[in-house]
Amino acid sequence: MAINKEIKRLEKSNIQMNITVPKEDVKERYNDMLKEYSKSLQIPGFRKGHVPKEVLERKFAEALKGEAMGRIMESTLQDVFKDESMPRNERPLPYSTPELQGEPQLDFEKDLEFSVVYDVLPEIKIGQWKGLKVEHPYAEVDKKDIDKELDEIRERNAIVMDKDDSAAAKKGDVVTIDYVVYNEDGETPSNVQRRDFAFTLGSNTNVFQFDDDITGMKKGTDKDFQKKFADDFFEPELAGKTRKVKITLTSLKEKKLPDLDDDLAQDVDEKFKTLDDLKNSIKERLEKQLEFRLREKKLSELLKQIMENSPVTLPESMIKAEVEGRMRQLARYYNANVEAIQQMMAIGEKGKEWREMSEKALHSRLIIETLMEDQKIEVSDDEVEKEFESIASANGASVEEVKKHYDENAVFYLKEDIREKKMTDILFAENNLKPGKKENYLDFMTDNG
Repeated sequence: MAINKEIKRLEKSNIQMNITVPKEDVKERYNDMLKEYSKSLQIPGFRKGHVPKEVLERKFAEALKGEAMGRIMESTLQDVFKDESMPRNERPLPYSTPELQGEPQLDFEKDLEFSVVYDVLPEIKIGQWKGLKVEHPYAEVDKKDIDKELDEIRERNAIVMDKDDSAAAKKGDVVTIDYVVYNEDGETPSNVQRRDFAFTLGSNTNVFQFDDDITGMKKGTDKDFQKKFADDFFEPELAGKTRKVKITLTSLKEKKLPDLDDDLAQDVDEKFKTLDDLKNSIKERLEKQLEFRLREKKLSELLKQIMENSPVTLPESMIKAEVEGRMRQLARYYNANVEAIQQMMAIGEKGKEWREMSEKALHSRLIIETLMEDQKIEVSDDEVEKEFESIASANGASVEEVKKHYDENAVFYLKEDIREKKMTDILFAENNLKPGKKENYLDFMTDNG
């Protein structure tokens, strides 16, 4: 289909595309549709597949014209966006549906003209990105970090045993409870309830924070109490509210931790002969994780300065998609309802905070992608092969085994990761980065700033 298109750039990374379809093509498509209906429709007085076009037009004139125009516009847009020569910054974002402007008319004596508006990838002009002076936080692996890992290993290798029925629950015990949160009347159970909810007292893994209320209870007993929920509680119906809660302690167990000795090291992995072997392995793993995190921190601090030099206007659909993606991740992490998370995060400062985080992430991503394009960063087959070798070595597998897990799509993303690493190396080489404030290991590894 021969068409003519005109691109007009609007504010906030919007594009208006004006399209003209020649009247000859319009008439041809309309006639094709009539033929299709003539063969499929059954109208009283005519055999199926033998309805004259004139009869169809007389009975369904306006409906046929409306459907034909819709089909033509839809197929035209598909053809336009399939064109591989179309610049990336003229294509609609995956989450931006082109919206029809005005009310186009189908007149067989004229070309069909219509316009759509949609969001596109923002254009960004990169400012100074070389010769910047950047301070970044750093950390080191200390003995207490290794000891913390050892404590966790002991926890994982602990023997869990039933406690005596007369024993009271205390910090460190593994409890299983049934709980019900009541409605405002204090009599009707709400939808917030669960059976067989197990966790370790004092481990901060219970988002309801029932730990103190359970401490001192005995197996088989119930307890009613009033609970004040935080203003930002993840269940919107409970946020900031005080409600009656009923808990039944159905199981009470205690952990018997193994001794910290060579036997424990050998239980973890037969390759460890002594406890020192295990400690050295832990230190090596923590330092590798620290190296990766330090790289992220350096890049984050550097991008903060580059963002100041490279402003961008993000389309609303892009921000919305990023925020919703983050909320879905959070919902999966807490095994919670996505809609509940969205409602909670849309309120007050939380909503503002999440929007700002999303805008920052998108801004940073656009800078990296633009720089990779400007610097013409490419990835060779040899570089992909070396990455496979690195992955294999880190996981104690063969290269052939690793490759089995990478289809064409996965290889594409692997290449993108390599491109980003190469661009990051260039950024580090072109700027002056030096250590600033020292942080403890745990804070350094968990801080998202």
